[in-house]
Amino acid sequence: MWTVANVITVARLLLIPFFFSVLLSDRPHADTLAFALFAAAASTDWLDGMIARRTGTVTPLGKVIDPLVDRLLLASGVVGLYLIDRVSLWLVGLLVARDVYLLWGAYRLERHGERMPVTYLGKATTAVLLAGFSLLILGWPAVEIFGAERLLGEPVVYVGVVLSLSSALHYTVLARRLVARVSGDRAGTMSEGGTA
Repeated sequence: MWTVANVITVARLLLIPFFFSVLLSDRPHADTLAFALFAAAASTDWLDGMIARRTGTVTPLGKVIDPLVDRLLLASGVVGLYLIDRVSLWLVGLLVARDVYLLWGAYRLERHGERMPVTYLGKATTAVLLAGFSLLILGWPAVEIFGAERLLGEPVVYVGVVLSLSSALHYTVLARRLVARVSGDRAGTMSEGGTA
């Protein structure tokens, strides 16, 4: 269970409460330290998966906790940014609802004996949102957008929201195909058993 990849994943998980408490604190340079913690947890997302695949140490535990850590990191980022007034409440609701929906879908798939594979669109969504949140946490750089000065992280997050909704739709289509295939396979097996 304690492979190198899983240790990295657990370390990422342990960084989340530290990041959250620093982000909400009033200490000097809190934004910079919170950014460093969040960026460390986010940037090592690819590392644990790469190590697990290259060393042949992909485990059932790793398959479960790695995407869970991603979801918790995104949730802590968006909730923390809302609490320090850098994102709107609708954004929190939308992203949390999307993740709850996907977790519910994953649970339903598990009941059919299937697991949803992570897609490139899903990975891109996570990467863009993590990048956008990182920039908003840092509070830099400010750019002019449509004549108003805004943080660069804001439009990056909006792109991530579009990708997030697209990936949720994509996962829904894939899940329905998986369920239909499993149901078809079971029906075929039962039919063969009945004619034997």
